[in-house]
Amino acid sequence: MNPYILSALLFGLGLGTTLTFASSHWLLAWMGLEMNTLAIIPLMAQHHHPRAVEATTKYFLTQATGAAMLLFASTTNAWLTGQWDIQQMSHPLPITMITLALALKMGLAPLHSWLPEVIQGLDLTTGLILSTWQKLAPFALLLQIQPTNTTLLVALGLASALVGGWGGLNQTQLRKILAYSSIAHLGWMTLVVQYSPSLTLLALLTYLLMTLSTFLVFKLNSSTTINTLATSWAKAPALTALTPLLLLSLGGLPPLTGFMPKWLILQELTKQDLATIATFAALTALLSLYFYLRLSYAMALTMSPNNTTGTTPWRFPSSQVTLPLAVSTTATLLLLPLAPAATALLTL
Repeated sequence: MNPYILSALLFGLGLGTTLTFASSHWLLAWMGLEMNTLAIIPLMAQHHHPRAVEATTKYFLTQATGAAMLLFASTTNAWLTGQWDIQQMSHPLPITMITLALALKMGLAPLHSWLPEVIQGLDLTTGLILSTWQKLAPFALLLQIQPTNTTLLVALGLASALVGGWGGLNQTQLRKILAYSSIAHLGWMTLVVQYSPSLTLLALLTYLLMTLSTFLVFKLNSSTTINTLATSWAKAPALTALTPLLLLSLGGLPPLTGFMPKWLILQELTKQDLATIATFAALTALLSLYFYLRLSYAMALTMSPNNTTGTTPWRFPSSQVTLPLAVSTTATLLLLPLAPAATALLTL
């Protein structure tokens, strides 16, 4: 893609998200979400492959539906209460509609079925943007409206955690596995958003870090299926040794960074007398852990069939920039000791 066009599209992505962050009026927030959608569509369709075009079409239709629902709900709110302000939502009907519209835009279960299909049709870089940056604007709106419908949010959160674990069990495509992982993590954040918004932000930040490092590892190895992970020993042995730890961090095992948000969320749910929901959420994390262990096993404990006699085949050195990968990997593995500082910040 032409670098000038790419720069303009990335600027549009950033501007759309920033506009939604900064807006207090529903029309401006809706405009930011629309700019976001329109800026990423050329990035998704840039390869002109039928699968990429199909994914782009699905994404456009889904986001257009979510945006139309959001606009309808905010207009209904203005009609019922006379308010266009995002933080002045008081009527339960528009709040419920907006929560569902944002759930559709983010890919929360049961409105999730577009997300794995869309990510599967994209390359890893665009898939990374879709899994991380595109979640920020809808999540900012969800944090601002402070939904009063507790049952709806808990139902969305539990359904997402369950579907995110269950859906990834039988997959062989890495992009679909990461999409289901994204659904599960968003479910955990949705569970706690009404009780501790600052904890939701912490969980979102750690999810962004872990997803960034995982996508960058797969991009460095040019892996898109579980079978191709077995060839990564020859390409980057040190990284292959670290990658199982990255995946277990995504699964939320101590003493890795991914354990921190899960631990604090379970603690917060227990404080709110929701021990049953906390137990159910912890059990759904076991489902996700199973497919992360599958990936770890395929990557670290298996070798691809190698019938060539003699020396290792010649490989050109990789031309990819590895500094972001190094920084995000270190953060994904080693930030758990900062948990006391994080909890102190959350209580401010």
